[in-house]
Amino acid sequence: MTAIQTGAALILALILLLIGAWLRSRSRTLTKVFAPASLVAGVLGLLAGPEVLGALVTALGGAEAPLATGAFPAWVTRVWSNLPGLMINVVFAGLFLGAAIPGPRRIWRLAGPQVAFGQTIAWGQYVVGLALALAVLTPVFGLPYASGALIEIGFEGGHGTAAGLTEVFSNFGFEDGLDLALGLATVGVVGAVVIGMALVNWAARRGHIQPTLEPAADVGEVLVASSGIDAAAEGLDRDPAQGRLMPGAEVIEPMTFIAGFIGGAILLGWLLLQALMLIENALWADTGVLIIRYVPLFPFAMLGGIAIQVVLDRTGKGELLDRRIVVAVQGLALDLLITAAIATLSLVAIGRHLWPFVLLASAGTAWCLFCFIVLAPRYMGRWWFERGIADFGQSMGMTASGLLLLRVSDPAGRSPALASFGYKQLLFEPVVGGGLFTAAAIPLIVGFGPWLILVLTTALTAFWMGVGLLYFGRQRGS
Repeated sequence: MTAIQTGAALILALILLLIGAWLRSRSRTLTKVFAPASLVAGVLGLLAGPEVLGALVTALGGAEAPLATGAFPAWVTRVWSNLPGLMINVVFAGLFLGAAIPGPRRIWRLAGPQVAFGQTIAWGQYVVGLALALAVLTPVFGLPYASGALIEIGFEGGHGTAAGLTEVFSNFGFEDGLDLALGLATVGVVGAVVIGMALVNWAARRGHIQPTLEPAADVGEVLVASSGIDAAAEGLDRDPAQGRLMPGAEVIEPMTFIAGFIGGAILLGWLLLQALMLIENALWADTGVLIIRYVPLFPFAMLGGIAIQVVLDRTGKGELLDRRIVVAVQGLALDLLITAAIATLSLVAIGRHLWPFVLLASAGTAWCLFCFIVLAPRYMGRWWFERGIADFGQSMGMTASGLLLLRVSDPAGRSPALASFGYKQLLFEPVVGGGLFTAAAIPLIVGFGPWLILVLTTALTAFWMGVGLLYFGRQRGS
């Protein structure tokens, strides 16, 4: 691939995003289900690519017919297939840059019940998935045991995480796992909104909430909330001063300045990953059980961003970075990531494993519903619906889905749900939902076997369930 081809493929992706945004604004159905423009653009790319248009033309006119490879040259889809693994690093590197990072005690005081609830759902998704793999997916359908991680990767992690694990799937010879994870992520996004809206309507009829439809949260709101910023709740709004220490445009453009810090976070993450790989090789190379070498870069890029922000805060430069510009850079990367991931989705792989796909999607959805209906009221007490619906949306789709459902159920912001949902991410995302364990799950299952990981995740699920029911449940009762 030449530089011109790479640039042309990026331009085509951006044009698809514009078309997707236009269609989304014109379609009542897309607006009602809060489908982001990037998802619409990805579907357009998929329909016009080799998996749909190309396959149809080939079936009718043969492999030599015009458009047999779709509306795009083959090199376009090759570029797009490499984009998610790159862009996910940009998204995670900036996740906490320019954001106030409160102390652990404050986070636990405000968001403890939601931390316990989110952790219960995430670890339980591994339990459900691994149990399915051991009982059905591997002995009946011949899928590897690593398929037990697909529910958490696709539902909790979402399109970005699934696409970011492309190399991991390839390294372990489970290329179809990527397409299954992306398919689960798509089902999760749609299911989160459809089922979530049904739950909101049920709660409204029962008088639990007073919902109203609001415009969908944009990427900026999603990522700011994910970083724990909520001015109304904790007085942490830096907007009036954000970026006031940045050099002027005559020195360097603000976007370029922020991009440099994101690049620095990725570099720090890469150095940390390389150091851990050296340590692993030195200590465990003879055992043949190597995990770190298969872990992707993006969770370490997130740690690099946290390290940079902590240093800036400790040195009195916490207002150096304008969070709004960080979010803009992340938003571009996230839009390109989702568009490219969906456009290069393999429908053949999903069709080849249709019944495993249906089982995984059904079991994952059932677990999330059980947690919301049964556990959320017992964990969180008052405002349980508003706080629980945000985690339900995130656990099935992505952070955006959770925020959308929260805005519908609590448009006036009367509950503490937004603040606690934001703070929860600081004790959640570094581990699961696209964090370190999510990234290492497949190498761990392959390296240590599914039974050990099933026991570990079951113990963690039971632990967080105990924290939610016994610790926070008793506090609620008193």
